[in-house]
Amino acid sequence: MCDNLRYRENVIVSLHPHNDRGCAVADTEMGLLAGADRVEGTLFGNGERTGNVDIITLALNMYSQGVEPELDFSDIPRITELYTRVTGMGVNERQPYSGKLVFAAFSGSHQDAIAKGMKWREEGHSEYWTVPYLPIDPTDVGRKYESDVIRINSQSGKGGIGYILETRFGYNLPKKMRECVGYLVKDISDHKHKELLPDEVYDIFMANFVDISSPIKIGETHFVQRDGIEATVSFEYNGRRVTATDNGNGRLDAVSNALRSYTGRKFNINAYTEHALEVGSASKAVSYVEIVDGSGIHFWGTGIDNDIITSSVKALVSAVNNSLMHEKM
Repeated sequence: MCDNLRYRENVIVSLHPHNDRGCAVADTEMGLLAGADRVEGTLFGNGERTGNVDIITLALNMYSQGVEPELDFSDIPRITELYTRVTGMGVNERQPYSGKLVFAAFSGSHQDAIAKGMKWREEGHSEYWTVPYLPIDPTDVGRKYESDVIRINSQSGKGGIGYILETRFGYNLPKKMRECVGYLVKDISDHKHKELLPDEVYDIFMANFVDISSPIKIGETHFVQRDGIEATVSFEYNGRRVTATDNGNGRLDAVSNALRSYTGRKFNINAYTEHALEVGSASKAVSYVEIVDGSGIHFWGTGIDNDIITSSVKALVSAVNNSLMHEKM
């Protein structure tokens, strides 16, 4: 019609789509591409029968493709609240762009992809919005990453759980440890039949991996340079104060040998990593240690302290304690 209408420049072609076949948004977009000048629609698709085209979905679809719709939807939560209050009608939790779960990712594969996309942007690739599963930046419509994007339940994976611990609390867990923590969090969520909040994920991590002090509670550790490193470790073991001394090719190896010789527990250190918990010279150090016991089972522990050596010893002891508690189960 636009190609064949006389005096087209003097006519406003207006679209007034209904959604009877569920195609209102698609029909409107095709109409705009064909030359239409104006759209008549409603917020959230409210209208007779199955409704008119949802102006919010249409406008933000255009926005996601780099077309400025010239409508201000920068505070979707406020618009949604106003709409529901004055009309008495609800907005479905999966309504495009507006629903509470639109930017939520529960699936492990989705969470992992989003976390990698966000990291890609943080590394300097931020000219365009290219995060998988998020067609637009949630903050552009008044949503928040922390509470809206990564949600934890029994479907969640290591990527999402690791993302929360890193971005909210500063713990950059090694890849294999993320799997270990992820399985535990998912199991707890499954047994509780509920979604876990970020603080609950943090509490699970702290209670099961960080500075575990039973049955071994570490005390003082002294090191001497003597054909390698000699470590003398004072600790409580099942409520009894003891001291053990042994050598190693490094401080952590020497402490490991001392604990192994006294407890009789067979294990080897399989992985060790560390980082500052916060930015700044006064930051605490956090260490992660993985051990493998005589049966080939892997255990992780985390230690936090102002001193990097002490934090690594705490991480080792936490891992050993987890292995000892597993043996008692």
